[in-house]
Amino acid sequence: MMQVEILGSVTEFKQQNGTLTIKTAEAEARVYLYSPTIIRINISKKHSEADTSFAVIQQLLTDFKLDESATTIEINTSALKLRINKSPLRFNFYTADSKPLSEDDERFGTNWQNERVITYRKLYADEKFIGLGEKTGNLNRRGTVYTNWNTDAVDYTLYSDPLYKTFPFFIGLHSGLTYGLFFDNTHKSYFDFGATTDEQMSWFGADGGDMNYYFFGAQGVAKIIEDYTWLTGRMEMPPLWSLGYQQCRWSYMSAKEVLDIAKTFRKKKIPADVMYCDIDYMEGFKIFTWNKKTFPDPKSMMDELKSMGFRLVTIVDPGIKIEEDYQQYNEGLANDYFAKYPNGENYTGYVWPGRCHFPDFFRQDVREWWGAAFTALTDAGVDGFWNDMNEPAAWGQNMPWIVKFGDKYMPEVRNAYGMEMARATYDGTRKILGNKRPFVLTRAAYSGTQRYAAVWTGDNTGTDEHMLLGQRLVNSLGITGLSFTGVDIGGFSGDPTPELMVRWNSLGTYTPMFRNHAIKGSKMREPWQWDKANEQIIKKDIEQRYKLLPYIYSSFYQSHTTGLPISRTLAIYKPFDELIYDTRFQNQFMFGDALLVAPVESTKTTTDVYLPKGNWYRLSSNEKYKGGKTVNVPSPLTDLPVFAKAGAIIPMQSVTQSTADSGDGILQIHIWNGKEANEFVYYEDDGLSYDYENGAFYKRTIRFNPIKKTVSLSAVEGTFSSRFHKVKFVLHGFDRVKLKNVLLDLKDGEMEVIF
Repeated sequence: MMQVEILGSVTEFKQQNGTLTIKTAEAEARVYLYSPTIIRINISKKHSEADTSFAVIQQLLTDFKLDESATTIEINTSALKLRINKSPLRFNFYTADSKPLSEDDERFGTNWQNERVITYRKLYADEKFIGLGEKTGNLNRRGTVYTNWNTDAVDYTLYSDPLYKTFPFFIGLHSGLTYGLFFDNTHKSYFDFGATTDEQMSWFGADGGDMNYYFFGAQGVAKIIEDYTWLTGRMEMPPLWSLGYQQCRWSYMSAKEVLDIAKTFRKKKIPADVMYCDIDYMEGFKIFTWNKKTFPDPKSMMDELKSMGFRLVTIVDPGIKIEEDYQQYNEGLANDYFAKYPNGENYTGYVWPGRCHFPDFFRQDVREWWGAAFTALTDAGVDGFWNDMNEPAAWGQNMPWIVKFGDKYMPEVRNAYGMEMARATYDGTRKILGNKRPFVLTRAAYSGTQRYAAVWTGDNTGTDEHMLLGQRLVNSLGITGLSFTGVDIGGFSGDPTPELMVRWNSLGTYTPMFRNHAIKGSKMREPWQWDKANEQIIKKDIEQRYKLLPYIYSSFYQSHTTGLPISRTLAIYKPFDELIYDTRFQNQFMFGDALLVAPVESTKTTTDVYLPKGNWYRLSSNEKYKGGKTVNVPSPLTDLPVFAKAGAIIPMQSVTQSTADSGDGILQIHIWNGKEANEFVYYEDDGLSYDYENGAFYKRTIRFNPIKKTVSLSAVEGTFSSRFHKVKFVLHGFDRVKLKNVLLDLKDGEMEVIF
């Protein structure tokens, strides 16, 4: 019988050691402060004193003040007011000057239906919601319902839910105000943004566990993202080579084929950095093995790839094949490393190798064992590690709910399994590689995964609709801390038209991870497979990616230090501009600080673009546009609509064939004329090691002053020597361009140029 309990009135409360504890007949609530803009609420029927989180890495503040009246308890910070109503117990958040941000529904608040816990909150008339990471649908989540339950969502549609990842974090927008909410609960969870409640309430909850959420009260979407990524961690600097063009397929079937593809890139002078090996490089799909017939000498293959400036990424799945004399199976069995049924039997599921056991990545000893096994790949010279099938996936989709990982049953931790596998892969390969950065890519994830891995959006399809959806997914993942994101360019399944392949590749130039990938049995997708004319367009757009690498790498540094994503929904900048949410324009995004990109279907040769207020320049032509309105612009396959913001500062370089190329040593600083002063933090390091953590970087601020008509470079910070020795200023939209072809020696001290 379903038992419903609604959180009732306060019976007692106390404040001690940075915790406000409040008791009712039904449960106990605890309130914690993490910063003036972050307050945590935890409501539980049985508190765990361990109080662990997969996501959160920060410590709470040990003291805060509260004020009590007959009916309320109040906590006030410089940014937030939390008013706690005593009868019944309800939690209401306001700005410091008492403007409502988010309030419990007075009637239902937090409640339980048996083990399921849900919180109902007031829905404001103009409230919009963004976030939740990898979710289909529109930018504005209002009026939709979502479930978090990491799923192998092969051939997902434009409206499929759930997908591969769980990021239970969203941002609410209303009345000119912003707030964020992170529901840190790994059980199957639910979010209803006013879809079913007669415009009265939004609600979120989970099948079990605590009502455990962090409330963010900073004003401005960027500030909330900064707070959320402070709480859950930010990405490391990625290896520079992983920002180049990546060529993948299920599968390149032999070392010879891998090398032939790489040689063709070099022969045709199409820039590229990364080749992939999908599951067929293994012997019988067994993890940490090589197929002795088709990949007889992996190290020799790797040596040849590296001599051409290529890195290799190999796939690893969690399923360990049940086979005697297979090292990982024998070790896992001997040490009791696998997930189990309650009676102690190892769980068996079917995946690519057949019958498999699954490592319990929630145990540190298992993660260390898994991580150490990567020597089978690193000894050959592999630098990148692609974690797939880690929802976890088994044929038939859902593992039985009775399966245990350590002391926890599958439903409690399924959503964190992929993250813990990525953690094990990252920790292990970082240890093996010493001072060299690994590249880890994961399909399944939970909040905080940005600390360990990049992600991609799984098994998409070769259609225009999926191309546009993919960009929304990338933009939404950026809101939830995942900056290093990508899609399968061209679509994993199906056969894209040549026009779609060209268009999607041009969008890939402005995607944080630029990877071409396809399913077995589909058309070959390499750039030269689409006739000569299309090959040249694809080549031109890949070359543009390499020209932009100084800007892109600096943007990754910005993300590493602030959490601001690389691909940014316009809602980060203009959250209360209605046109941002118009379905015609909701896919548009800023790529870094300076570039606005407008994705366009491959079938269109003109398109409407919404340019926010200010002046903008078409990147390809320097044509100037006045913002604050919709403009119709040409969008031939040769020219994706991309616009530089007036005042933009974009460091670029000449085309190289890979990131290992030294290039011509000239840093090009492009500046677009504008009325307002602007600055850009330029960043370099060696792109490979962790020396940057000890000061071995090159950083300086580039400033544009339109009043003084100067461009200045601050003195260098850090001990790294720039790979560039000359600087070339390229000015756009100026009446007199004196410096267009002037080369200056790049000095470490302050530099100022008058134009």
